[in-house]
Amino acid sequence: MFLSDIVIILCRASEPGNIGAVCRAMKNMGLSRLRLVCTEALDEALVRTRAIHAGDIWDQALFFDTLEAAAADCSLLIGTTRRRGRRRKSVTMEPRTLAAWLRDHFPSESTSAGKVGIVFGNERTGLEDAELDMCNIASHIPVSDAFPSLNLSHAVQIYAYELFLAFGNAANDSGSAANDSGGTAPDPVKGEWVPLDRTQVDELTASITGTLADLGFYKYPGREEQTRFLRDLISRAGLTDHEGKYLENIFAKAARLGSKPS
Repeated sequence: MFLSDIVIILCRASEPGNIGAVCRAMKNMGLSRLRLVCTEALDEALVRTRAIHAGDIWDQALFFDTLEAAAADCSLLIGTTRRRGRRRKSVTMEPRTLAAWLRDHFPSESTSAGKVGIVFGNERTGLEDAELDMCNIASHIPVSDAFPSLNLSHAVQIYAYELFLAFGNAANDSGSAANDSGGTAPDPVKGEWVPLDRTQVDELTASITGTLADLGFYKYPGREEQTRFLRDLISRAGLTDHEGKYLENIFAKAARLGSKPS
């Protein structure tokens, strides 16, 4: 995994100046993939004014109507938040711990390790519960209780800095300056570890919970919560397509055995 595999996703960012500053923060630290979830037009002139010499990040940015669409090709989705709650993830990592965890779990030896999306919410409200629920991991920046609110671009800068420290040398060695506007990653070689992307994880999770439902596993409420649990677990495990099919077949075989008369 390299810095070029990391995607910064801004959900409902409303301040064009902040978005421009995000572009600059990303380019400072070798990040190039920016995606925005927004449905309203932005003042492009103001974005470019704040981006200064990082206008190419803005030029290459991709726009989506939903977070689900923006993260469809990501193998892992990380939601940034300082708020806790029943539906806001029970476990969270601060940026330095997160960067080290990604470095250890997505080694640079693989050139097709999949994309990792880091999601930031609206400047005033942060990520909504449903947006954070889509993420597999939560992350927070430790701050003073006296003034816990961080500017969006400042938050991105902190994560970008820690990621650069963790992956900077690997990114430089790769010779890659990939972005979302053109060019594709090399095809994986036979036997190379390529984790399932978001769409594949959702399909596998739906298959497993569907099999369990056919077996009568969900006589009481709980399928939705278990779906989230399995989806996050599979994403963090970084299963390959072959491993996903193998796991799916295990549940399918269990269903067949369970349907046979004793």
